[in-house]
Amino acid sequence: MCGIVGIISEEEVSSSIYESLTVIQHRGQDAAGIATLEDGKLHVRKQIGLVRDVFRAQHISSLKGKIGIGHVRYPTAGGVSREFSQPLYVNSPYGISICHNGNLVNAKELSEELFRNDLRHLNTDSDSEVILNIFAHELQKINSISPKADEIFLAVENMHKRLKGAYSIVLMISGVGLIAIRDPNGIRPLIMGKKKNDLLGKTDYMFSSESPALDALDFEITGDLKPGEAVFVSLEGEMDRKVCHESPKHYPCIFEYVYLARPDAVIEEISVMKSRLRMGQKLGMKIKSLYPDSKIDSVIPIPESSTSSAIEVAKFLGVNYREGFVKNRYIGRTFIMPKQDIRKKSVRRKLNPIPFEFKDKNILLIDDSIVRGTTSREIVEMARNAGAKKVFFASAAPPIRFQNVYGIDMAATEELIAHQRDDKQIANFIGADWLVYQNLEDLIDCAKEGNKDIKHFETSIFDGNYVCGSVTKEYLTNLELERKDANKSF
Repeated sequence: MCGIVGIISEEEVSSSIYESLTVIQHRGQDAAGIATLEDGKLHVRKQIGLVRDVFRAQHISSLKGKIGIGHVRYPTAGGVSREFSQPLYVNSPYGISICHNGNLVNAKELSEELFRNDLRHLNTDSDSEVILNIFAHELQKINSISPKADEIFLAVENMHKRLKGAYSIVLMISGVGLIAIRDPNGIRPLIMGKKKNDLLGKTDYMFSSESPALDALDFEITGDLKPGEAVFVSLEGEMDRKVCHESPKHYPCIFEYVYLARPDAVIEEISVMKSRLRMGQKLGMKIKSLYPDSKIDSVIPIPESSTSSAIEVAKFLGVNYREGFVKNRYIGRTFIMPKQDIRKKSVRRKLNPIPFEFKDKNILLIDDSIVRGTTSREIVEMARNAGAKKVFFASAAPPIRFQNVYGIDMAATEELIAHQRDDKQIANFIGADWLVYQNLEDLIDCAKEGNKDIKHFETSIFDGNYVCGSVTKEYLTNLELERKDANKSF
């Protein structure tokens, strides 16, 4: 889970890219970077840290150019270092920079191909560098001094044939323009916007992982890129677009609606907020059917992504909705923190209970999802220490039982609390009196209600069905080893 931005304008873009990255900071808190082009010269600033810490006024002023891309990254098993920060750059052909959100499942095989067949050297084990070099190689084969839209689309088409996995990317080519590309399954989000520039009467274009970034800069949202689609905007401001795959499918990631995206985002024409409200309604129905006599005094969300669902659960059950935890907004999202001891300490620092909301009450806690279960256990213990008589727990998402291979470095399978455990065992582990999970069918309905043209979602973390090929048992075993907390180099 990362966040990407690309802008081509008639004005300097660095400050706009900076502002848009702050809007999607929740998608990655490990590192940030911006690259711009000025008369063929590349300017780059990237570093470990939050957007506000990586960039100072002097950095923004030095990032000259009317075309640029930006990235926020979250920790993965690859490690935390500047070399993994994006944008990444390759000088041949033309000079190409990339920002990528997602994950390839055949990166290792492609790395070997690039070395043996394409004669290209990779400096890291980042799959983003693999994508960059694959695209560069396919574009170089066209052998054009100044590639046009149809030539670029041919390179994208050939790139799609080699890549397996999830990728939403923005590419900046020196002397050529800006390209946005979405994988043939449309797993990770990428949305486009435009704005009439009053200076010269031309149109500015912007691409981002989430719509609020475009809203913040007053861009008119023109819609999500289609699966397999590429959009090319030349330096002269001419825009062309084409689906560069013969048989694209549509499997947007459903976890964007559960947790990843901001509540004010609209992805695939589906309001994230409305989908989360519907999750609460469905969850409330299930709770009432399973535990009609629990005598719940109040429903309390675990802030913040579960708040919308919790409101609807309380409304459906006819009990009080209360905010029983105060959140320290200066602590990062514990879900994307690299190691368990850091996550555990951060829970206590991030949330503080309001004792009178818990004392001598039967409390129903609502969370968006349960991953490892250790965070949930800490929160249940906090509720009991604050005086709760009984603590019930409900998840707006189904049990997470399988690894994510499409850009969410969630956990090793054996570290997932729901892997090979039933609901009662999980309730015992987290210390809850009972536990209720959302049904997968209901979750899908909650998202699909916002856009009934979408027939399928990417739901592999819940059902183990991976929509891309190349997800072999060997691949999952190797990924398991990389993702274990004990093997992470932090």
